Amino acid sequence: MIAVVQFGGSNCDRDVVRALDHVGLEAQRVWHEDGLPTETDGIVLPGGFSYGDYLRAGAMAARSPVMEDVRQCIEDGTPVLGVCNGAQIGCEARLTPGAFTTNRSARFQCEHVHLRVENANTPWTHAYEEGAVISLPIAHGEGRFEIAEERLSELNADDRVLFRYCDATGAVTEAANPNGSTDNVAGVLGERDTTAVLMPHPERATLPAIAENGTDGHPILEGFTVSNT
Repeated sequence: MIAVVQFGGSNCDRDVVRALDHVGLEAQRVWHEDGLPTETDGIVLPGGFSYGDYLRAGAMAARSPVMEDVRQCIEDGTPVLGVCNGAQIGCEARLTPGAFTTNRSARFQCEHVHLRVENANTPWTHAYEEGAVISLPIAHGEGRFEIAEERLSELNADDRVLFRYCDATGAVTEAANPNGSTDNVAGVLGERDTTAVLMPHPERATLPAIAENGTDGHPILEGFTVSNT
């Protein structure tokens, strides 16, 4: 069972459950104060505005006691995926490196973007070829990924950058960077490749009935099945 953790202000949890069900995975929403069920096989930290993004986006949710359970699950090899606000929570909880801050535009942005697959040898990207270009929607006001240059060099050396913003041809350019993220980074891995955070929403590009620009998010969510085989 995939636990989709709800915090006060989460609003993408139902979308994630529906998308995972479409992929063929059992999922349920779990209120953070209740802790994780014993039968948890995977965890999603969904999008939204946990605690109104007070202090910093994701900062308060990252300090919820349930995050200790999440860390233990990561140590045990349980796959964890943070999306949008969940990515912010993951970085604030130090599940992955870096931080997300206010968009370069200083406004909320809701649009489709192109992403280049930087590492295809992970559960989340197993269905893609390295260098493949996919399309996913973004919806955030604090999606700009920031990280120190030295730490970024380490991520690149360890092949822990999962996706970069790019144009339709796969070129990683400043014009294709919607929020000003350092080095166009859109998603990164934790110390294990079973832990990942990304700012775009794969669950919004999974259900054919609502995915106007395709279902490129479907294989990302299938990563939970790959991680558990």
